[in-house]
Amino acid sequence: MTTENFAERLKITGSRMLRNFRAVRSIIADRRDRAQRFQDPLRPGQRPQDILAILLLTVGVAVVALDIPTYPWLRSLPGEYWSTFNAFTDVGKAHWILWSCGLLCLYLLALDASKLTFRLRMTVGAAFTYAGFVFYTVAVTGILAIIFKWTLGRARPKLYEQVGPVEFDFLALQGSYTSFPSGHSTTVGAIATALALIFPTWRWLIIVSAFWVAFSRIMVGAHYPSDVIAGTLLGMTFTFFTARALARRRIGFCLSETGRIEPIISRHSARICARAVWYAVTGRRRAYRDETEFDGVAASDMKRDTDE
Repeated sequence: MTTENFAERLKITGSRMLRNFRAVRSIIADRRDRAQRFQDPLRPGQRPQDILAILLLTVGVAVVALDIPTYPWLRSLPGEYWSTFNAFTDVGKAHWILWSCGLLCLYLLALDASKLTFRLRMTVGAAFTYAGFVFYTVAVTGILAIIFKWTLGRARPKLYEQVGPVEFDFLALQGSYTSFPSGHSTTVGAIATALALIFPTWRWLIIVSAFWVAFSRIMVGAHYPSDVIAGTLLGMTFTFFTARALARRRIGFCLSETGRIEPIISRHSARICARAVWYAVTGRRRAYRDETEFDGVAASDMKRDTDE
């Protein structure tokens, strides 16, 4: 491929990405009026004042009853405990989530999805929506955690013997004074809530796995229990309200009759989309529509896939 051909292809791809991005922005803007008309009261336990009460109760109890004995207890444990939890604690880092979701979104933006078959276009739309949702919630909650921890300046557990477990030095701007809230736990709370909303049938496995990743921050001596609780609640709360805002617009999610947030794509449709992707990858079914076909082919594709 010559330099001129590469530059031309890059220009075409960039133009397509910009066009697709404008289309996404237009869809979101068109749903703004619907969200304003749609009034669905928050259920008890989901209101901001309720969440604040939960935060004050859980973090307060942790500070009084758990933070003080945690560090001496950790030092009494065999070293194998630290090694075990240290092996997977970095799963809570945000960079691998942001890179994977960000690159996936860029790749999907660069696709000319209008030429794909109906089910593949549906898959591209769903994948872009959910990957963008995960990227946004993890990125924003990570920024919020950084702001809080560098502002509040709580001493990390490694300074326990020097200053104790409740030492705060506001705006200390030192790495050893960035314990509250836990950034890893914030990311874990955000990604776990997002995945639990996207894949509701896997919800309990996701929650239990997230618990152990967040708990590992205590076991490796990086944070106090109250740090982990606060970070997890921060990630969960922001992700929940982001999903609810999308559900009011029927973008990726919808609200059930009981007010629960559910993925807008059903399990049946998700299975059909996954099968369409597999067939296209293995060559058992074409991925692109014929240029001679009209838009009406989408309806026939949908009927065929549904009948299957």
